Amino acid sequence: MCYALVRPAATLLRLRPKQLHRRRLPVSAFSLTSFSSFCGSPMDDRSPATILVLSGKSPREDAVALSLKSRSDTVKLIDEEGAETRVLLGSEADDATFDPRSYMDALSASRFGRFLIWSPKIPSTHDVVSKNFAELPLGTVCVTDLQYKGRGRVKNVWESPIGCLLFSFTLQMEDGRKLPLLQYVVSLAVTEAIKTLCQKKGLPNLDVRIKWPNDLYLNGLKLGGILCTSTYRSKNFNVCAGIGLNLDNEKPTTCLNAALREINPSSVRLSREEVLASFFNKFETFLEIFLTEGFQPLEELYYKTWLHSGQEVVIEEKQEGQPDEKIIVTVQGLTSDGYLLAIDEDDKSYALHPDGNSFDFFKGLVRRKLG
Repeated sequence: MCYALVRPAATLLRLRPKQLHRRRLPVSAFSLTSFSSFCGSPMDDRSPATILVLSGKSPREDAVALSLKSRSDTVKLIDEEGAETRVLLGSEADDATFDPRSYMDALSASRFGRFLIWSPKIPSTHDVVSKNFAELPLGTVCVTDLQYKGRGRVKNVWESPIGCLLFSFTLQMEDGRKLPLLQYVVSLAVTEAIKTLCQKKGLPNLDVRIKWPNDLYLNGLKLGGILCTSTYRSKNFNVCAGIGLNLDNEKPTTCLNAALREINPSSVRLSREEVLASFFNKFETFLEIFLTEGFQPLEELYYKTWLHSGQEVVIEEKQEGQPDEKIIVTVQGLTSDGYLLAIDEDDKSYALHPDGNSFDFFKGLVRRKLG
């Protein structure tokens, strides 16, 4: 599984060590030894350095990398107190386990993913791009091999082991009404990127599906997740989107390359570089449609990809002094503001949204009557 959930200390949920499985599998000829002098275990008593390697697709982005390196003391990280941050150029990290050249060669997007920050180990890709939003070009992506202070819903902490594609990137939006739907555009871009990449490489199709609102599933098992956060400044929403996708760590659930091998043992594996490039190529196209025409042109494709059309959901409503009421509704689609649209047995329409407390969205839904 790409993520292992760890609730805040105030909750009752606890995970035993075996649930935080870390099986080291190949990721682009995986090796962290060359950076070992800088990067220790996140549990070490000492404060290891955080390495950030900067790469660009064109001379313009390369100039940004050079400028940022010269001002490396301005890079802000939420990190252990006293930890060192070292900023390197791509040319100074030939033995990096993520290959910027192959990634950039596969990237055709004109705005997104062209400025790359890679780190072998980092607390959170989301923190790198969000805390340095003003210093980085829009569309900057931060990728890491190992993330140990990732972020999830409702202040959950996410442990992200080796074997995953872990990245966060930046964008801006003006229309706050569209903001809640952005995570669906990101989700759809992930599933379509994988589909397109498999077709291009002549590989079997992997039926990656979307579980509302922000999870990715394959063969009934969780494959990854998405988190979008935003801040409002100068009449724009500064958005950071984070994605975790399991490529090589097949325990305890599944991963893309294991699924490919099950279908065809001779299948070549998907690399992080080509999956990331395929995502941005697809996302840029979808985002342009979304910003100019809204989500409606993407709805049909989204509904073909998600898991919930026609799904029956039981809503439990509690009223003081009365027995709990259970109501069965059927999911129809999405409302204009991104909640689930459902109807009951009398064809009355409702918007369903999580109560903010339940780990399983469908066991904590609250209904609001429409019309």
